[in-house]
Amino acid sequence: MNQISQTLERFGGVYLLPVIVGLIAFVLIGAPSSWVTLTVAGLSMGMMIFLMASGLSLIFGLMDVMNFGHSAFVSFGAFVSASALAYLSGWLGADSVALNILALFLAFAAALAFGLVAGWFFEVVIIKPVYHDHLRQILITMGALIVSEQIILAIWGGAPVSVPRPAFLEGSWLIGDVTIEIYRAFAFALGLAVYLALFFVLTRTRIGLLIRAGVENREMVEALGYKINRLFVGVFMVGSALAALGGAMWAGYETLITPALGGEMMIVVFIVVIIGGLGSVEGTLLGAIMVGLMANYIGFLAPKLALASNMILMMAILLWRPSGLKPAVK
Repeated sequence: MNQISQTLERFGGVYLLPVIVGLIAFVLIGAPSSWVTLTVAGLSMGMMIFLMASGLSLIFGLMDVMNFGHSAFVSFGAFVSASALAYLSGWLGADSVALNILALFLAFAAALAFGLVAGWFFEVVIIKPVYHDHLRQILITMGALIVSEQIILAIWGGAPVSVPRPAFLEGSWLIGDVTIEIYRAFAFALGLAVYLALFFVLTRTRIGLLIRAGVENREMVEALGYKINRLFVGVFMVGSALAALGGAMWAGYETLITPALGGEMMIVVFIVVIIGGLGSVEGTLLGAIMVGLMANYIGFLAPKLALASNMILMMAILLWRPSGLKPAVK
């Protein structure tokens, strides 16, 4: 293990892992066109999972809050976005790309706005009374997740809900023998943009500095006159909004959603956060990409192992790096 770690650090560290996985898959798959299609699918899936998991990583790693209700925001984001898209269905099918983009923007804005408001309510009413008590956090947030699923059932019903897509995101690009779905390319681009924005805010702005300083020495930052509670509420709201945006993207990816969406994604999101390392945006991105690639490669090579691929990956990573691939440095 030590020799492998030293070799990886010499040639790029843990960032080299997706490349290694991709090269091994290329050899096993054999067909270049199939490999490219699976790789693009894995990267886009990873970016959508990153949107859902990045907020949890910040909340869990920076605020020390074990929020098992995080996936409720994923579900609500998906259903709010689906309802907005259904309402704007006339714009989605129009020949005007501008109307398509506007409809998609409004649907995503609705999901983000809901995530911000719901995140504020969740933090102030549910999380704040149980700070520094992990057992009660787990119990109360799991209860909140169950209640959220029942609210979704009451509003949208138990039948699967169809999610329309904008006309400009339908179809695929054909490059030689390679088929690339347009929606997957869009998901990858959006996830990358969100990652760059988060990385910039946390590492290059005063707000990011205050958040990281507040985690390390809350009393000192408060002594300087800054309201750490407000900052942490803001972090929770942004994390919840990102989860809602991830749910909206996943809804368009699946095109058919059920109230069980949040519960199904909860395990995947926690696996990504654990693999990447708590509180690390870089680690979350790396973990999400690894999960996305492994799910697609193994689903093609060994379908019976597809469901277990995430757990196998997590066990392998934790045996090698117990703190995750890129844990936050506090």
